[in-house]
Amino acid sequence: MPKAIALLSGGLDSTLAVLIVKSLGVDVTAVTFLTHFGCDISDNSSCSQNPFPAAGKFGFKVKLCHLADKFIDIVKNPKFGHGKNMNPCIDCRILMLREAGELMRLTGADFVVTGEVLGQRPMSQRRETFPLIDREAGLVGKVLRPLSAKLLPETEAQKNGLIDREELFDIYGRSRKPQMKLARDFDLTDYPNPAGGCLLTEPNYAWRLRELLRSNPNPAIRDLNLLRAGRHFRVGGATIIAGRNEADNNRIEALAAQEDLLLRAEGCGSPAVLVVLGKAGDPSIEVPLAEHNWTEAAASICARYSDNGHLPEVAVSVRENGQTRMVTAAPASPSFLDAHRVQKPEKQKKKKKKAT
Repeated sequence: MPKAIALLSGGLDSTLAVLIVKSLGVDVTAVTFLTHFGCDISDNSSCSQNPFPAAGKFGFKVKLCHLADKFIDIVKNPKFGHGKNMNPCIDCRILMLREAGELMRLTGADFVVTGEVLGQRPMSQRRETFPLIDREAGLVGKVLRPLSAKLLPETEAQKNGLIDREELFDIYGRSRKPQMKLARDFDLTDYPNPAGGCLLTEPNYAWRLRELLRSNPNPAIRDLNLLRAGRHFRVGGATIIAGRNEADNNRIEALAAQEDLLLRAEGCGSPAVLVVLGKAGDPSIEVPLAEHNWTEAAASICARYSDNGHLPEVAVSVRENGQTRMVTAAPASPSFLDAHRVQKPEKQKKKKKKAT
């Protein structure tokens, strides 16, 4: 029986790819890759959904593989560049295929399977990009893309008779109608709706990450996880993070270190507000505040987003090094928030030239 390693995000395309080759008599082991940027089986991104329901229903094995620092390195310095934001799509695909290739060789598998569809993604799923990715991953002729295989050159598995090319498909483009029909044929009913890409494709998250890497080229995992929570402000050499909802508050409190300042408004609904000290003199800060004003700034932000934000002064608790003290703060003004918020600036609208 032929053996294959399949890249499985848990989404429709990758699940169908597994079911297609499995229906052709291939012993499939799927691998789901995780990163610190939203490729997580608990996240709703196109990069990774929970793969285990389909594996349980259709009877194939799933392994989880965290890419950890390998992925962080390509985010910081991708050989083939970023997409529109901080997404290193081509380098990401190469890394995942390279890791799958290692597993293929370790387990004695014959080839690697992916759910990629020709023309579906503008950066990594193009006719001229597939050969480049396979070559860089060291898998020339070894990668089978069953959903679009009839539109692509034969792989070794097809040439050697392990896979019947006529049983593969010629799906092209962004429409999901062919995949949805195929899902009905396989009795695949429980699959996620189309989702956004990983966090690196989101403009605000990508901007936060750029700002972090500019002041700290080697961020800790905690720093990366904090980028996912709340509203971010930069004041002097500090980052102030204010939760937007209960999930944000829980994440902020879980990631707070002993030396951080953690604030909450008293006697009302309040965001969790975290102050993380960074490098003083960060060039991204135009109007730095003195060190003694960090608590004042964080307390005013906390007051502004609390349920008592309409009052002239709000009582705020401040926890630091296991000790808690009380301060009062006036809610931050909109101009203060706008001046220090970490977000991608809006592009200025181009003025239309008057006809002469």
